Amino acid sequence: MTETPTLPPLDLPIRTERLLLRDFRFDDFEAVHAYASDPEVVKFMPWGPNTEDDTHEFLKRVVAESATEPRGEYGLAIELSAERQVVGSIALHPVDLPNGTMMTGYCLRRDLWGRGLIFEGARALLGAGFGQLGLHRIFATCDVRNTGSWRVMEKLRMRREGLLRKDRLVHGEWRDTLVYAVLAEEWGS
Repeated sequence: MTETPTLPPLDLPIRTERLLLRDFRFDDFEAVHAYASDPEVVKFMPWGPNTEDDTHEFLKRVVAESATEPRGEYGLAIELSAERQVVGSIALHPVDLPNGTMMTGYCLRRDLWGRGLIFEGARALLGAGFGQLGLHRIFATCDVRNTGSWRVMEKLRMRREGLLRKDRLVHGEWRDTLVYAVLAEEWGS
């Protein structure tokens, strides 16, 4: 019988020039609910807009996950260092740990779009995924209409691997999904 592979711990928090990527806390509720309940922010997400109960459930889940050992998933808060306030979320989700593959995703408060914050946070998290966790492949998906998201992926040197046609029912309509990925050997080059 083979054991389920586990990840080494990720050294948190992760600091960048403008951000702190850290575990969520229950006192982040107001900040999280502000972006998670905004219909424009979640327009292309498979969840939301959140009710207060949805946001409480999300925080319960990610706070509990942050306390598990060994840790299988990293759902992190994006804190704007200058404001010391949570402005979004970013994650690494296990998909195929025996083959070193995880999925990333992110979400950001609308008034901060277009400032390079997601690129900055994602670059740091992907770097930690390859460097600290020893991952082989990190991928991400997005709705084809979410140009901001796929532009971030391309700026991260992720390669567009494909288009999944009408693969997800999101907010009552079938969406087409783009798949992007980067390999460890591409990340370091």
